[in-house]
Amino acid sequence: MTTPLIEVEDLHHHYDDGTAALDGIDFKLHPGESVALLGANGSGKTTFLLCLTGLLTGHGAARVCGLPVDKTNLPAIRRKLGIVFQDSESQLFMPTVLEDVAFGPLNLGMDPVAAQLRAREVLRLVGMEAVAAKAPYHLSAGEKKRVAIAGILAMQPDILALDEPTTFLDPPAQRSLIDLLRGLPQAKIIVTHDIAFARAVSTRAVFFDRGKIVGEGPVDDLVRRFAWDPQVESPGHAARYD
Repeated sequence: MTTPLIEVEDLHHHYDDGTAALDGIDFKLHPGESVALLGANGSGKTTFLLCLTGLLTGHGAARVCGLPVDKTNLPAIRRKLGIVFQDSESQLFMPTVLEDVAFGPLNLGMDPVAAQLRAREVLRLVGMEAVAAKAPYHLSAGEKKRVAIAGILAMQPDILALDEPTTFLDPPAQRSLIDLLRGLPQAKIIVTHDIAFARAVSTRAVFFDRGKIVGEGPVDDLVRRFAWDPQVESPGHAARYD
């Protein structure tokens, strides 16, 4: 068995009012895996991602690429685990796409010429080299998502974490994103309510409920087991995704 890229044991996080957002999470991610995080809104999925990157503070044991998640290790962890947020526009802020994607490597101290070369390389990888000179706000939602992913890939992470990546994407853009993610070598954690998407890109899934992981296995098995329909997000409604 390979050494896990992420190891989490008994992870807890409480909101300011004392509510348990995470209530004893145990989780492992191995190299090459693509794991979908399923469950209702407010079940703890995004909170879990934010604790892994140190954007929220959790209590328990959490290691990313062997590094304990603490203040000392956060710069290294954020190079190894890159997160793509639900709203791509929150990650795109430079005048041009090329400058946006080169920003991360430059921030790491890379030479400007080398940073631009790397930015062009990852833009080519995600099929967006042709828009390098464009302003990000001129792009479609699908193009913005690809550029946001390119910005993370430019940091050469070991793990990609994506929060609701199909939000705002039309069906062709969703299919394009599936093809892109399938071709990337990084291990992936994907928060999604899109069952078809989860089925297409993940090797397994875990199901969150009230801050706990209550099930693990193939996507369709979990959907059936918990009678989960993201359209209604209430128990007792069998989901249909034929």
